[in-house]
Amino acid sequence: MTWWHAVLIFVAGLWAGTINTVVGSGTLVTFPVLVALGYSPLTATTSNAIGLAPGTVSGAIGYRHELKGYWPEVAKLAVASFLGAICGTILLLSLPKDAFETIVPALVGLAVVLVIVQPRVAAWVAKRREENGKVHKIGPLLLFLIFLIGIYGGYFTAAQGVMMVAVMGMLMSESLQRLNGVKNALSAVVNIVAGAIYAFTAPVSWPVVALLAVGSTIGGQIGAKIGRKLSPTVLRGVIVVVGVAAMVQLLLK
Repeated sequence: MTWWHAVLIFVAGLWAGTINTVVGSGTLVTFPVLVALGYSPLTATTSNAIGLAPGTVSGAIGYRHELKGYWPEVAKLAVASFLGAICGTILLLSLPKDAFETIVPALVGLAVVLVIVQPRVAAWVAKRREENGKVHKIGPLLLFLIFLIGIYGGYFTAAQGVMMVAVMGMLMSESLQRLNGVKNALSAVVNIVAGAIYAFTAPVSWPVVALLAVGSTIGGQIGAKIGRKLSPTVLRGVIVVVGVAAMVQLLLK
């Protein structure tokens, strides 16, 4: 690994950690960078899962004030994310490598679409909360959907946070800031589980993991402290541009 590769990966991890905490979909920054530098899609995915895990934990800690008194509910949802992540990693490791590389462009495309519609999802969640005076508790349907998102996250992490906010917004009555805090905590669970499994069973680039881990951890704190002051439009614009570039590159390979 050359020095400028290392710098680029670190910066990508820093940016991804910030984006993951504020919006989600930081993988759409780091994944294309790793693929462009010559890493296989599988190695890029597994290294991402491990390297970005500290960043998701950092972001969750940064949102601890929004989650004060709400940890029992987070724990219930975390069980669903935990089980889903295990299933997702098994799926990734069980399918042929060619199958994964074939489906990756479609997954990147789906993630880009989710990032584009994220503002509408956030607005809908806020409006629904204002209009609905009912208190919605965590039920079987929400747990099942979080489990499915955990499977997706364990298989390919990009945009899992957007999916979480969307389903929680439909089935919960909490504020958008609290939902974002829950999203960060659940994303941390998925990434830690997937990362732990991949560390022992899948091809991983440990220098990449180390650079992403340091960068994403710093980025998680940046996102939690000043991320809300950053322009969401600019953040989403960067994600969409990078994601589309990645999809084109993968299709042309």
